[in-house]
Amino acid sequence: MINRKETTRIKVGNVPIGHFAPVSVQSMITTNPVETEKAIAEINLLAEAGCDLVRLAVPDMAAAKAIKAVKAGAQIPLIADIHFDYTLALEAIDSGVDGLRINPGNIGGIDNVVAVIKKAKPKQIPIRIGVNAGSLPAHILEAYGGHPCADGMVEAALEHVRILESLDYREMKLSIKATDVPLMIEAYQKLSAKVPYPLHLGVREAGTITQGTVKSSIGLGALLAHGIGDTLRVSLTGDPIHEVEVGKTILSSLGLRTYGATMISCPTCGRCRVDLFSMAETVEARLKSIKEPIRVAVMGCVVNGPGEAREADFGIAGGDGRGIVFRKGEVIKTVDESELVDALFHEIEMYLESKAKES
Repeated sequence: MINRKETTRIKVGNVPIGHFAPVSVQSMITTNPVETEKAIAEINLLAEAGCDLVRLAVPDMAAAKAIKAVKAGAQIPLIADIHFDYTLALEAIDSGVDGLRINPGNIGGIDNVVAVIKKAKPKQIPIRIGVNAGSLPAHILEAYGGHPCADGMVEAALEHVRILESLDYREMKLSIKATDVPLMIEAYQKLSAKVPYPLHLGVREAGTITQGTVKSSIGLGALLAHGIGDTLRVSLTGDPIHEVEVGKTILSSLGLRTYGATMISCPTCGRCRVDLFSMAETVEARLKSIKEPIRVAVMGCVVNGPGEAREADFGIAGGDGRGIVFRKGEVIKTVDESELVDALFHEIEMYLESKAKES
């Protein structure tokens, strides 16, 4: 069992973050908020995929004003991503945004930060302080050898934290991202030891779906396994739906969240005599509609069948034109390969119907 670090509690809209709240999954839409209907549609698709929070780029005043209309149709809380112009943050707050992502060091002087905090405080709107290894302030780089390092990243984050604390505002969460995975892990570990605030995890510019999934799984997984992290985004060059799917899989693999049915499947080998690839894809697709937290195994042969997959609630294992359906390691029936998947789901459906009657 993972022992999570206790952090302070904030709320972004109706989503609690920190103080042992479930680790939330974030993503970011690709649509400018001024395209209201398109933005709402993209947000709600992410919500249906299991996204808890969504971030919007706010490049100008028109986008900031459009947040009000977007929020009216959005199913999940909205976070405005603000850079350089503090008045965009003020307008986003007036438009009803649920959270802000700002860098207190790049929105002008302290007076601008004070203006944002003064506007946010009555509504207790959380602010994410975001530090990235690739855009550290010049004085930080100079002080730490001219190149990004974990200690320099932490100091940059703490400078911003001190600004908010000096204004008696602690509704914040922090991120300290890097493209280099070991650097990112080290920076988050050091920051976690110094602050009580919730941490938003992410690998900066992780890459395409394959590369980004691997890098994010390593970076985020290493931190989450040691109890560090309260919310996350898997940054991928691809459809944001993939970000949500990967984030959910990371959390469910660590036992930190449960998202309905999960599947385990073996790699193919020379013993396999069934079309394991298409069988696994079909089972995975059909499981998406099942909300009960059951584990289903799809195995290519009896070697990896009921024995190695005995902890699965249900499973199938191929043979030579035929296969078995099993439950908790016990064989239920043997059927033709063409009937394996349907036979599996027949057993699952009977189980779900039985549970529904009991409740």
